[in-house]
Amino acid sequence: MDGESFFPEAFARRIEEQLGTRQARLLLDALDGDPVVSVRYNPYKTTSKPALEPVPWSRYGFYLTERPSFTLDPSLHGGAYYVQEASSMFLEAVFGAIADSEAPLRILDLCAAPGGKTTLLSSLAGPESLIVANEPVRARAAVLSDNVRRWGIGNVVVTSADPARFAPFGHYFDLILVDAPCSGEGMFRKDADMVKSWAERGPEYYVPIQREILLDAADMLRPGGRMLYSTCTFDREENEGNVEWLLKERPELHLAELPEDLYTGFSGGIGLAGCVRLFPHRLKGEGHFIAILEKDGNERNEAAARTAAGKRLHNTGKKGKLDLENFPEAAEFLSRISWDWDPGRIMAKNDALYYLPEGFPEPAAGRTGVRYLRTGLLLGTVKKGRFEPSQALAMALKPEEFDQVFNLSLDDGRAIRYLKGETIAADAPAKGWYFVCVDGFPLGFAKGNGATLKNKYYPGWRWQ
Repeated sequence: MDGESFFPEAFARRIEEQLGTRQARLLLDALDGDPVVSVRYNPYKTTSKPALEPVPWSRYGFYLTERPSFTLDPSLHGGAYYVQEASSMFLEAVFGAIADSEAPLRILDLCAAPGGKTTLLSSLAGPESLIVANEPVRARAAVLSDNVRRWGIGNVVVTSADPARFAPFGHYFDLILVDAPCSGEGMFRKDADMVKSWAERGPEYYVPIQREILLDAADMLRPGGRMLYSTCTFDREENEGNVEWLLKERPELHLAELPEDLYTGFSGGIGLAGCVRLFPHRLKGEGHFIAILEKDGNERNEAAARTAAGKRLHNTGKKGKLDLENFPEAAEFLSRISWDWDPGRIMAKNDALYYLPEGFPEPAAGRTGVRYLRTGLLLGTVKKGRFEPSQALAMALKPEEFDQVFNLSLDDGRAIRYLKGETIAADAPAKGWYFVCVDGFPLGFAKGNGATLKNKYYPGWRWQ
């Protein structure tokens, strides 16, 4: 089918006005084709790269020749990789321009669901950085939290709040990613529902929303900090138009220009030099827009981070030693993990124990209305004198970091049975806690009971 018959006439007309007749035709033809399939592997859990065509602008991204049934792959459930559209991995291509030092960063991903860019940021910024991943829509925030948990990273805080609620944090963040809600034109061939949605809510609906978010983000950025504004739309008003408007509204910002030839297939902005566009007729990916804005000044906040609300465990032991006086069951279990523990980062709240990221900001939910879905890595809960390790802790572990591991091969039927929540047979008499993996990727915990392993896989993730 041709572009005019498949896409709204108003969309085709706007594209021609912005790109010209020839480029518009090439774009519409590309959008009428099949989307490409790509994944990004998890460097925390594997260093072996698959024998697949790489995404040019991402060391972790690879193209697939066809779309498999991902949900049937136990390694996906182990966080071995993330299914992510190739153009969405642009973040890696520009990260060097965003983070101009190797110092740990305080990052806010303001519209983060479902978590593709959050998990990529965690790989790029390193475990010493703090990432606050926010999603205003509660249902989408739950998906974000699940994906962060499955990725197995401990330096991510997940929140659900309107961006304006972060104002009390002040100029706290070194980097703010605004992957704003948009008309979604760049995803037309990937998701046919986006075409219908565009007809109901086009660019004129999203521009005011985007501008409000951009203003909030600009006010939270520390002097010298950088904001990355991105969309998956082709519309100039949502892209370059918003950047031009923001520069007038916030004169302390300036555009940190990106070279349009950053990678083959990348294009410059429309009527605004320094922005970058990704078009599906020029590269192997979907549509995206990228702009980097920098706040004048260079006042990096080096003050000590505020402590988290809630009772911190009293501990006078040195780093690497656990002496959880009030939680001996937890101390015994955690001592089996070969991490260099920092006891000052362990927080107790009710029956739960958390391992907080470095520089964790005070969750002042009572003052800001920010809802915290994840304050760091949930270690587990203490109930009736027993410690139950969490699914999040399992996903953050590597096989060599726990003293009892039950590693299954990918073709072992017990891997699927474990994911279904079933008790599985042990290879030898088993007692106590075991860390269950599939080909070295974490699945969860189980408790040995002689010839069997009692399943402790998170009920909300179990196969139906």
